[in-house]
Amino acid sequence: MDSGWSRRRFVGALGAAAGASVLSGCGDGGTAGSTPARPSGSTSPGATASAPAAKEPSGPRPLYLGTYTSMEGGGEGIGVAAYDPVSGRITGSGTITGVPDPSYLAVHPDGRTLYAVQERERGAVTAVRTSDREVLGSRATGGAHTCQLAVHPGGRWLLSADYGSGTVAVHPIDASGALGERTALVTHSRPAPGPGQEGPHAHQILTTPDGGHVLAVDLGTDTVYSYRLDQRAGTLTEVARAHTRPGAGPRHLTFHPGGRYAYLACEVDDTVSVCSYDPSSGRLTIGRPQSTGAKADTNYPAQFAVTPDGAYAFLANRGDDTIARYAVEADGARLRLLGTVPSGGEFPRQLALSPDGGLLFTANQRSGTVGVFHVDGRDGGLRRAGEPFASPVAVCALPL
Repeated sequence: MDSGWSRRRFVGALGAAAGASVLSGCGDGGTAGSTPARPSGSTSPGATASAPAAKEPSGPRPLYLGTYTSMEGGGEGIGVAAYDPVSGRITGSGTITGVPDPSYLAVHPDGRTLYAVQERERGAVTAVRTSDREVLGSRATGGAHTCQLAVHPGGRWLLSADYGSGTVAVHPIDASGALGERTALVTHSRPAPGPGQEGPHAHQILTTPDGGHVLAVDLGTDTVYSYRLDQRAGTLTEVARAHTRPGAGPRHLTFHPGGRYAYLACEVDDTVSVCSYDPSSGRLTIGRPQSTGAKADTNYPAQFAVTPDGAYAFLANRGDDTIARYAVEADGARLRLLGTVPSGGEFPRQLALSPDGGLLFTANQRSGTVGVFHVDGRDGGLRRAGEPFASPVAVCALPL
């Protein structure tokens, strides 16, 4: 296998080994009874007129779980479950087989099709119909070890990132939700890889909230690339680049619902940054590095999740095995660290909020569990919703 894939597995192994003597849990925000009050001000921190209103929870909701099928103790495919939006209780209901190493998942805006990466040497993306769990087919990305994907808001294009080859790809989505032949493949060849990196490592691709640009986060080149997507041809044209400091290793970017600011988790130097986004040019400006709140000697921040009202942000810390909780201030322009709490698992690879923002899910890779927390809308505090749900090598939780 290539060195990029080896490094992904190496990072996971290193995190577990380095933390074995000092770490015992995963974190996910604040704890009941010890959370700070909502920051003062005439409006809630980060709240904007454009923030979506929370939906009232009603009845069991679908939950899909990603895993590695090729790892020892891994799953057999995409886990299928349901969660109670009031209690947070998860109930398993089977597995979608025939999709190897589905380590990251996304859903079509109409909810009828689920998409999964195949994080293998020959990278691929797969479409699955949600109504009957039928696999609609897979398409090669043209790169290696596809690690993340996203559906363009219009529902006509699937975007994917290949960690091993440092490439990003575009596939068309037809009326049935199935994927067509690839329409674009871009390799991150410049700038030169950062210190200790052997090549580019595209770790994420996403569409900006205004729908005007596609951003690709590359851990190996310490760069976030901005592209314009031709929505007729499915091609990408680069329009800007934003650079972190050398060796930061940017991994994952999450936007504030206001659309003008985003939060970047940098895996290698264990920092986070607030970024500003200019919709007219597509340019991202990366702010100064800030603390992840981690106390462990070795920590790899994974990703942010931001509440629907834009008031609070949560960060998964692998190694420290905590979730950091931040107050979002100045309409998204500022993060203030409030503290961390254990997540009830080991090596939280990914986290996600339920659509109404009432629950936070953590995919704890090394303990093979999915943790669930109630989110207090008044102060962003987190309270565990029962015992974690067992899920083999849990690396992605997608609540709908």
